[in-house]
Amino acid sequence: MPDFTAADVKRLRDATGAGMMDCKKALTEADGDYDKAIEFLRIKGAKDVGKRLERSTTNGLVVSRENVLLELDCETDFVAKNKDFSALAERLLDVVLTAKPADVPALLATDVDGQTVAELMESESARIGEKLVLSRFAVFEGQTATYLHKRATDLPPAIGVAVQYSAGTADAARSLAMHIAAARPRYLTREEVPAETVETERRVAEQTAKEEGKPEQAITKIVEGRVNAYYKDFVLLEQPSIVEPKRTVKQVIADAGLTVDRFVRFEVGQL
Repeated sequence: MPDFTAADVKRLRDATGAGMMDCKKALTEADGDYDKAIEFLRIKGAKDVGKRLERSTTNGLVVSRENVLLELDCETDFVAKNKDFSALAERLLDVVLTAKPADVPALLATDVDGQTVAELMESESARIGEKLVLSRFAVFEGQTATYLHKRATDLPPAIGVAVQYSAGTADAARSLAMHIAAARPRYLTREEVPAETVETERRVAEQTAKEEGKPEQAITKIVEGRVNAYYKDFVLLEQPSIVEPKRTVKQVIADAGLTVDRFVRFEVGQL
């Protein structure tokens, strides 16, 4: 028997939206391998699996100041809107701006008021009564537009976007940041998409076409079409513009004279 537990089934079900029996079958077929089980469900037609994988129920907030974006997570929305929790996030921004750590481990090891940031997090976690996680941060150089989005009016921002640009206006860059918040791109250009990700999309598309009984001579074209559809979903410059849906983001920002160097999008609960 494949080695997986009820918790594995629940994790797969939560991630994909597939039925419990379908998840059990997928894990069985995949010998308990989570990633292979997801691929199996995609081939078998589980709808929007790739997009559902982006979602989670984790709580927290995203804060921004002076070209720095930072995500701090907690367990409940009650704590997420707590003033002490927000103050901790702002304090962490101060440390990033002052110490300029290279990554999260370096930030956690940074001294602040006689203790490390990791120790500060532990003490605040004990005081607030929930597990707190410093998820990630990003620091941008040069011209940067930021946008923070709230999922609900009574909660702090849960989505944050920073766009670094070298030509164009601040208004155009902020408009693009708002598009990124809503459209969830993962990459700026298709060249940034990892080769293994493209290969997985090709394999899933080919197996899906065969499962659907498509003619052998049509499969190559079908695979290319579905890979291109992946690019349109997740590559920023190839996405349809939310402002002008009949045009791509690349076309819209070209007309605006905007040159994008890089971007990040943080959403609480989404890696």
